[in-house]
Amino acid sequence: MGTEGWWLLLCLALSGAAVDTGEWAPAGAERQWRAVDVVLDCFLVEEGKHHGGFASEKNMVKALLVLKQVPVLDDGSLEGFTDFQVSTLSKDNPPVTFEASVSPVQIPHAEALLHADCSEKEVTCEISRYFLQARQEAAVETAAWFITNLQVSGGGPRVSILMKTLRDAENRAVMPPTLNLPLGPQGTVLTTVEFQVTTHTPSLIFQRGSSASLHCGFSMTPGLDLARVEWRLQHKGSGQLVYSWTTGQGQAKREGATLEPEQLLMAGDASLTLPSLTLKDEGTYICQITTSLYQAQQIIQLHVQASPKVRLGLANEALPPTLICNIVGYYPLDVTVTWTREEPGGAPVPVSDASFSSLRQSAEGTYSISSSLTAEPGSAGATYTCQVTHISLEEPIVTSAWAAPPEQRTVAFGVLFASTLFLLALLYLGLQRWKEPTALGVTTAETNLTPSCSLLATSSKVCQDS
Repeated sequence: MGTEGWWLLLCLALSGAAVDTGEWAPAGAERQWRAVDVVLDCFLVEEGKHHGGFASEKNMVKALLVLKQVPVLDDGSLEGFTDFQVSTLSKDNPPVTFEASVSPVQIPHAEALLHADCSEKEVTCEISRYFLQARQEAAVETAAWFITNLQVSGGGPRVSILMKTLRDAENRAVMPPTLNLPLGPQGTVLTTVEFQVTTHTPSLIFQRGSSASLHCGFSMTPGLDLARVEWRLQHKGSGQLVYSWTTGQGQAKREGATLEPEQLLMAGDASLTLPSLTLKDEGTYICQITTSLYQAQQIIQLHVQASPKVRLGLANEALPPTLICNIVGYYPLDVTVTWTREEPGGAPVPVSDASFSSLRQSAEGTYSISSSLTAEPGSAGATYTCQVTHISLEEPIVTSAWAAPPEQRTVAFGVLFASTLFLLALLYLGLQRWKEPTALGVTTAETNLTPSCSLLATSSKVCQDS
């Protein structure tokens, strides 16, 4: 039976544990730790064939990674689960098999690795040789090192595992030729896990102005010392240091950037927190952990978004009216603007003859654009709607404006014009009445005129008897 059959038996054993929530434990079940073998189909990059470039099918051979006795939480569904047996492998062209003892290094996300096939996910697994930075002749003669990079599909966790194997100088097996390593009693390469670096957030999306936490964890075998933690940012061809930690001292190059408290850092948590995100924080973050002997890293993609603000109004008062939809302050670049026209009692109809302004970019990096449309209200008027769709929005932004028919616009303009003339006339008469007695040098109180008297320009009185 091959590895496919072994995984099929595992999925059948676990099938009764799947629930609607996506967890493997049934509701109310008590979960306990159990040590199991995690078996992963991998590719081994043969030494010396990729020349520092990317691996390809021509320099990769099939391999199998068996993480021995990894603790996972079990609700009872693993009762029929059996440990991996080399005898289950195909006798014809078997894969290069690495058996890795994980104690005492923790293997994070073991359940995600164990259940990946049953969850219809894939685990990308690549094994390659690892060379020490500072070589010691004795160590080189007695051991070899491999690094395994694991990635669960669908945005799942990513783990890098560094393995060490003993080399017997007198009994070297050749499988494949570039390995030149001894095989164990069952024909496998026996290794122990010395160091691992992981992240459960390989890709993140945050809104501008919010705070982001970039996860980076690690675990190492006793005897190794943590020497340095470094976070770097790569974006658009340039790189910069964000945060560095060395022997208890941290230094932030990006204002406000912090690591977890030192006690968590020493316990294996090197997560980075970035407050008040701007578009300049977007890019590829590299978390590099350096011990007294090894160095490994994880890569995290951080995407920063800015939601647009939309305003719909009149571009001018001419007939027919021109509507303009302003979309301001969005990021990233792609935005979709659609127009519809709806007459009273009718259904919205798409309008395709809108025009767009040139793209504008602010100093911060956000974009703005305008879309204009000549309204044709018809005899009954129409409602025009501008709808804006952007990746930062959960739902499109919709703004509408009513375009009145020409008759209503003419009547409304006439009423407005007449009202304006009336108000101006009242204002003029009021000013004249206020100025007239003042010019004659008398006030209403001083003349003491009765209603039957009038004031002449010569200041004489002409009164009529009642």
